[in-house]
Amino acid sequence: MLVLGIDPGIAITGIALVLEEKGKVILKHSDTILTSSSSSSSLRLLKLHKSLTSLIRKYHPDVCALESLFWGTNTKTALIVGQARGVVQLALCQNEIPIFEYTPLQVKMALTGYGRADKNQIQQMVKTIFKLPQILTPDDVSDAAAIALTHCFSYKVNNLK
Repeated sequence: MLVLGIDPGIAITGIALVLEEKGKVILKHSDTILTSSSSSSSLRLLKLHKSLTSLIRKYHPDVCALESLFWGTNTKTALIVGQARGVVQLALCQNEIPIFEYTPLQVKMALTGYGRADKNQIQQMVKTIFKLPQILTPDDVSDAAAIALTHCFSYKVNNLK
């Protein structure tokens, strides 16, 4: 199963493609989709859609793991992230890619077994699981890989039930 992990954002969207086969996970590709703050939000969302659609057509993922939207204290940020998530979901649905959503707590539990794990602990686990020489950067890419891993681990557990 090829899992596309996405950490959506308007400036930076983290992408990670994780192949899960017979209990082994391999990081096949990781990247970012970047948009310029000098562009209008509409053009930034269009670039996100086009870039993601191109990536989907190149790699043909089986499923997508996406972080659930959580509300922070900055409403403006939450709204623009919500718009980016909507564009991501549109591109996935247009390409008939099933979407599975995970909360930050689910990601922390799946990777560390501890719901209050900090970002560095998650990054270290991603590095260790994939046997990488260094932590994935930027944080958005590491988060996308963690979300994809969460699906790989959760999918196996849910299929055992």
